[in-house]
Amino acid sequence: MPDDFLGLPMRPAKPRERGWTHVMDKGLSLAEAEGLIETAGDFVDVVKLGWGTATITSTLTEKVRLYQSAGIPVMCGGTLLEAAIARGRVAEFRRFVSSHGFTHVEVSDGTLQVERSSKLELISALAEEFVVLSEVGSKDAQCVFAPYQWVEWIKEELDAGAVKVICEGREAGTAGIYRGDGEVRRGLIDEIAHEIDVDRLIFETPQVEQQAWFIARFGRDVNVGNIPPEEVIPLETLRLGLRSHTMPQLLLKDLEKTDAGTPT
Repeated sequence: MPDDFLGLPMRPAKPRERGWTHVMDKGLSLAEAEGLIETAGDFVDVVKLGWGTATITSTLTEKVRLYQSAGIPVMCGGTLLEAAIARGRVAEFRRFVSSHGFTHVEVSDGTLQVERSSKLELISALAEEFVVLSEVGSKDAQCVFAPYQWVEWIKEELDAGAVKVICEGREAGTAGIYRGDGEVRRGLIDEIAHEIDVDRLIFETPQVEQQAWFIARFGRDVNVGNIPPEEVIPLETLRLGLRSHTMPQLLLKDLEKTDAGTPT
């Protein structure tokens, strides 16, 4: 931190294995991407070019290079690979991402139903060339899977070669690990965390209340995703306990209290 007069605990430096902030770029211009890097680049661990926006970004190669020059890997949204699967164009997808310099790919089946064995084979094949982040969960809010299924699928995808598994929450935070109103499915998260190393997971948390819940539950260095660019710095203040959402659990938890209840 540039001027840490508060004596806050240090966050792991990049490149880090935990405490990832996974950012959603929905069509930033090069100037806007440069602004994100200038103001918050130290806090961004990976950028996802949302959905299929990569295919209609005229400055795609330049944008990928820009992020990578700042030590930020980039990947396409999993929806693009799902579209390639649906159209029988996986080989073409692979050439596309290679030609534009991508080092990371996302493998998901949140919209398209993909045979389980086919998804695992695809993760393994892509992991030979790319860093793979896979995703578990449906974008359909009406589609609810049992916790044991989540656990089984996450374990399978990690074993197949994914470095981390993203737990689906959608851009709005209203599906997958959330109820339709954005409430966290706490029992599901508890079951997943009981069976899986949380450092191997990325929880999609587009809403501030969701970010705060996961930080309070798992600590400042939990991996969170689908963060809007303008929320990167606010998220970092949540991680440090510099907002009311997380101050009691983080900033104040180790402070001794006077009889009057004020910090000494």
